Amino acid sequence: MMAARSGQAIAARDALARGDIHGTQRLAASLVSSNPGDAEGHFLLGVAESSVGRVRAGIQHLGRAVTLDPQGEYRAHLAKLFTLVREDGAAAAVLQDAEQALPDDALSRDTMGCVYARLGKHADALGHFSAAVRLDPQNRQFRYNQAVTLNFLGRAEEAEAALEALIALAPDDARAHHLLSSLRKQSAAHNHVERLAATSERATDKRDRLLLGYALAKELEDLGKPGEALERLCAVNAEHRQTLDYAFARDAAAFDAIEANWPTVAAAPVQNAPQDAPIFIIGMPRTGTTLVDRILSSHPAVESAGELQAMPLSVKRASGTRTQTVMDPETITAAAASDMGAIGRDYLQRADHHRRWSHRRFIDKFPGNFHYAGFIARALPAATIVCLRRNPMDTVLSNFRNLFAVGSRYYDYSYDLLDIAAYYVRFDRLMALWREALPGRVMEVRYEDLVADQEGQTRRLLAHCGLEWSDACLSFHANDAPVSTPSAAQVRQPIYRDSVARWKRHEQVLEPVRRFFEHSGISID
Repeated sequence: MMAARSGQAIAARDALARGDIHGTQRLAASLVSSNPGDAEGHFLLGVAESSVGRVRAGIQHLGRAVTLDPQGEYRAHLAKLFTLVREDGAAAAVLQDAEQALPDDALSRDTMGCVYARLGKHADALGHFSAAVRLDPQNRQFRYNQAVTLNFLGRAEEAEAALEALIALAPDDARAHHLLSSLRKQSAAHNHVERLAATSERATDKRDRLLLGYALAKELEDLGKPGEALERLCAVNAEHRQTLDYAFARDAAAFDAIEANWPTVAAAPVQNAPQDAPIFIIGMPRTGTTLVDRILSSHPAVESAGELQAMPLSVKRASGTRTQTVMDPETITAAAASDMGAIGRDYLQRADHHRRWSHRRFIDKFPGNFHYAGFIARALPAATIVCLRRNPMDTVLSNFRNLFAVGSRYYDYSYDLLDIAAYYVRFDRLMALWREALPGRVMEVRYEDLVADQEGQTRRLLAHCGLEWSDACLSFHANDAPVSTPSAAQVRQPIYRDSVARWKRHEQVLEPVRRFFEHSGISID
C-alpha cells in the first residue's frame, strides 16, 4: 500500500512539473482520500488548488501539510499563498519557521525570496535568490529575481554581472535587457544600443517588444539622442496601447466617486482612531516621491516602509465589495460611511509587517494614495501627508517615459500622452479638493523647488512632519536602504537638474498636450 501511494505521489509530482494541474489535482486528491494524514498529498493538492484560483482551499491543504510534516518546502509555498490573499503577517510568521528547516530545492528557495521581497525585506530575499541560482543555474526566472534584488540593494555592478550571465544564457530575454539598461546612465564607450536594436528586431512577442523598446529609448536618451528616443517610445507605446481595453472614462469614474463620496467620508464615524503618525508621500508617479522618501528616511527617527498597498486594501476590506479591482467606484462608495478608526487600525496592522524598527516613524510612499487622502486624514488623525507636484508637461513626459507594471490595469493611462494629460487634470482637481477640505493637512512640494533649494525645502518637509533638523537628510544619496522603484539609480546620487523642463526638448511632439492643458485651465509655467 505504501509503495503504491509513494508511486502515486511521484506521479503527481511529475504531473505538476509538466504543468498538468488537472492530473496533479486528481492524483493528490486520491492520496488524501486514501490517507487524510498524507502530508505530501495535501501539499500537492494545495498547490493544484491554488494554481486554478482556489487560493483559500490551497492554504487549507498546505496548512495541513505543514502540520503533518513541517518541512521547509511546504512552508515556503504556504507563505506564498498567504501573500496572494494579502495576509502578510501570516506569511512572515511562516517564513520565520521555514528558516529553521530550509528547503533544499531551488524553487522553494526562490519562493521564499519572492515572499521576502513582497514584504519589502530585500536583504533577506537575496540569500534565497542566490541559493536558487546555485541550485538551478539554468533557470532564467531565478537569475532575474537575483538581479532585481541586487539592484534594489544598490549593488549595481553585481546586478549587471548577473544580468549579463542571464543574457548569455538567454540572449532574447527582454526583461533582462530592460533592467540592464536602467542600472546606470549609459555612455558612448559603454552601452548596449546595437545589441538592443538587434534583439528588438528579432522580437515577435508584443510584451518583449515593449520592454526592449523602452530599454532602447532609455539608452538613446543617455547618449544624447532625445528625439530618436521619444520616437521609439511613441511607436512601442502606440503598439501596446492598441492591445489594451482601456478608455480614460474608467479612471474618470474612480475620480468621480472619490469626489462625490467625500462628504460621506467627512461625516463618517471615527471610533478609537490610532494616534500613530505615519508619513504618507503621495502624488503622480515620477514626480519626486522617491527622492522625498530618501530625504526623510535619512532622518534617524524615520524609516521607509516602501510603497505599501495597505491603505487601498484597508478601504477595500471596509467596503466589503467583491469587485475584481482594489479601487473602483463601488468600493469607494461602499467604504465611505465605514468606521474610519477601524480603517486606521487595519492599515497599521498591515503596514507593521513591512517595518524594521517599531520605535521609528515610518513612511508609506505609494504615490497612488493621493486617491485616499480623505480616508487617511480621518482614519489616522496624526498622520502627515506630503504631496509632490511637478510641472504638468514634465509629469506627462516622465509618466510616458517610464514603464510601470505592465500587467497592472492602474497604469493603463500611461501609454498615451493625452491619456496621461487627462489623468493629470483629474489629479490636479482632486488635489484642489483636498486643499480646501483638509486645510493644513497636505503639504504640497514642487519638485523644481526641491531641486533649486534642497536645504530650504528639506527644512519645510521636516517642520511639516514634526521632525528636528538632521544634516543626514541633505546626504540622502548615502542612504543604504533598499530602493524598489524605477528611481533606484537616480536617488543614489546627489540632486541634479537634468530632469527640470525636460519637456522643452520635445515641444513639437508635446504640442497637443500643451493645447489640452490650456483648454483645461492647467498652467504649464
